[in-house]
Amino acid sequence: MEEYHGQYLLIGEVAKALAHPTRLFILELIARKRVCVQDIVDMTSYDQSTISRHLGILASTGIVTAQRCGHRIYYRVKHPCIMNFFTCARVFLDEEHADKLTELRRQSESA
Repeated sequence: MEEYHGQYLLIGEVAKALAHPTRLFILELIARKRVCVQDIVDMTSYDQSTISRHLGILASTGIVTAQRCGHRIYYRVKHPCIMNFFTCARVFLDEEHADKLTELRRQSESA
C-alpha cells in the first residue's frame, strides 16, 4: 500500500479539481470545443475572475491545457478520457439516485 500512496494522493488532487459543480460545467463546455474565458463568461452568469480561477485549478492538475492566440488564451481538455467520469457519474446517478434526479428535473421544469 505504501508504494501506491503517492499515486492515490495525485488521484485525490484530480478528484478535488473535479469536485466543484462550476468546474464540471466548464469542463463539459471545453470538451465540446476550444474556448477562451470570455466565451465561457458569455455563456454563463459567472464573472471573468471566477472563470479564470476555476480554469487555473483545472489547468494546474493537467485536466485542461491553455494556448495563447493573440491576446486571448484558449482552453481545451488535455486528456479526453477524463470525460468518461461524466458517463460513469451519470450511470451511477441513474441507478442510485433516480428519485433525486427526477425531483431536480421537476424543479427545473417549474422554474
